[in-house]
Amino acid sequence: MRKLNKRTKSNQQKIEKRLYDQNEAIRLIKETANAKFIESIEAHISLSIDPKYSDQQLRSTLILPKGTGKTKRVAVLMPLEAIKPEYKELADIIGADDLIETITKGELNFDILISTPDMMPKLAKLGRILGPKGLMPSPKAGTVTTDVKLTLEEFKKGKLEYRADKTGIVHLLIGKSNFEDTDLLENLLAVYNSIENNKPPGVKGRYFKTFHICSTMGPSIQLDISNLKV
Repeated sequence: MRKLNKRTKSNQQKIEKRLYDQNEAIRLIKETANAKFIESIEAHISLSIDPKYSDQQLRSTLILPKGTGKTKRVAVLMPLEAIKPEYKELADIIGADDLIETITKGELNFDILISTPDMMPKLAKLGRILGPKGLMPSPKAGTVTTDVKLTLEEFKKGKLEYRADKTGIVHLLIGKSNFEDTDLLENLLAVYNSIENNKPPGVKGRYFKTFHICSTMGPSIQLDISNLKV
């Protein structure tokens, strides 16, 4: 068994085995995010869903009010003749067949890929490259669009795509350890409300099972979900 260092042991001793109010949890998360770098703060939400059924799948997007603290590289695939100077200013990468060729070579120098609908048939052959990395554009994820400028602006502001994994758990970045408590709380509530509002139609009875937050190197804290319903 791996031996825990003093910092990890000290952090674990600060967390009790109980449900925490969101304000207390955020205070503790920041207190235990004491590694030698600015840690990410994540939410891990376990839901009573079985994603193998089409009416119990969860996939959506949201814009965190205070952003994630992380800059995303956004690529746009669209016809060359439709590219405008304002798109070039907003996008990190923009192209048509040349971008498809780059992706075919396995060069994925972006975190988000936006496509216009007319380019999607050309992307079909790249499913094996983009699919496993979660980069294939999708209308559900808001990454297939006719309004390129608005979509670019939203993703640059911190718009996130999220989905439940095969075990019914959603994993989301909600900020950084140097965020103000109020900013983390605002992002946290936005996550809860988005997941609540996108409840799959096939879910019966209790929807949320557990809601944990943690930092990159810190212990996990379980929230009292009833207190999040504000």
